[in-house]
Amino acid sequence: MSTRPKISWSDLRSSTVGVWGLGVEGRANLRRLEAMGATAVLVDDRPQATEEGSRPVMATGAGGLQALARCDAVVKSPGISRYRDEVRHLQGSGIPVVGGLGLWLEEADPGRVACITGTKGKSTTTSIAGHLLRRLGYDCLVGGNIGVPPWDPEVGDRHDFWVVETSSFQATDLASSPRTVAVTSLHPDHLDWHGDQSRYFTDKLSACTQPGADLTIADGHDRLLRANSDRLGRRIRWITDEDPAAEPWTRTLDLAGAHNRRNALIARQVLVALGIPEAADAEALAHAAEGYRSLDSRLRHIGTRGGVDFVDDSLSTNVLSSVAALEAFPARRVALMVGGHDRGIDYTELAEAVAGRDRPTLVVTMPDSGPRIGAAVSARGGSSALVLNRTDLARATRDAWEWARPGGVVLLSPASPSFGPFRDYRDRAAAFAAAMRSCPAARRG
Repeated sequence: MSTRPKISWSDLRSSTVGVWGLGVEGRANLRRLEAMGATAVLVDDRPQATEEGSRPVMATGAGGLQALARCDAVVKSPGISRYRDEVRHLQGSGIPVVGGLGLWLEEADPGRVACITGTKGKSTTTSIAGHLLRRLGYDCLVGGNIGVPPWDPEVGDRHDFWVVETSSFQATDLASSPRTVAVTSLHPDHLDWHGDQSRYFTDKLSACTQPGADLTIADGHDRLLRANSDRLGRRIRWITDEDPAAEPWTRTLDLAGAHNRRNALIARQVLVALGIPEAADAEALAHAAEGYRSLDSRLRHIGTRGGVDFVDDSLSTNVLSSVAALEAFPARRVALMVGGHDRGIDYTELAEAVAGRDRPTLVVTMPDSGPRIGAAVSARGGSSALVLNRTDLARATRDAWEWARPGGVVLLSPASPSFGPFRDYRDRAAAFAAAMRSCPAARRG
């Protein structure tokens, strides 16, 4: 990024600050500014209400942009692309456009913070690292895309450590980095936000080389991370399956798939980098791993109907995560449900993964990206792969169950965001669970 203002939350005291976007992070931004005594101007692309508390909310296209241009600085939500014309207009007018995480990192202790990013795996790795730290007796705030924004006054600032899941959107807001950054994977994604693949790769990995960054922990099995090692900073610690510290403690986490095993190893190395002595003790790690609960909608088994297992992986929004989900069931018949918001990414790698399976696979496609995924699978071929096009999730789930019984798996791993008929991935997961419950519990003869 050419414009990354190096300012902190404290620098905004007594200022007039635009809060652009009023989602979870935007409301945390507002609470922080109110606690500091700053004057907040509220703007949203699509306001859900005309007021937030007692403050008016303006639409970006109906006077909001002009109001932001009169502010001393603008704190934007991550979903607002830094490459939008409106952002460029504000920056060109001399208005700093910043993000909450970047403001917070300027004042955080860099040795007690770890940022974890990656196209897939960052949520799981962040949650594992936080779980281990807490079970080992440390006060750890898990924040960012999961948990809460670490600068929200409601969570306080008296913690031993902060483990922050960092999206590619948030990474463009960082002028400084903590000493430890972990990268779980790399694959083209969010091209509608970043503009193209090269810029996405640059933005995604930028936290590894910002001032303050010292060590990057990376998945050594990821081909694109290896190919982009020059963007990973001056010190890289590659994680592979050959790590002698992998067993037996990683089994205690009860996570499916080799990729999750490496996510656990990356989490352990994050603890090592933070100076946690117990991270070198396999017995202590095994005890700390007890009670771990996988994230909602991340390769989670939600039920069995008529001898068919249903697995919710609704958080899967890209090719890599769906490929990893398929690989977790190498010996099972799988009905893979795919499709959602179409961001124009290439699905060839997913098609190759389907074609390369030894067991029968049904690909059930749903709008909007589903037909493109189905076309890629059909073009790639493979004797064990079938494609079934459906227009809604309920029908898709029922047909997937009919095909998978008995003994198969219905896997919702959409390789696409949930925008469209669903509010978010949770709403999509709830619809999938409801569709599962409509399937008979006992197999028909």
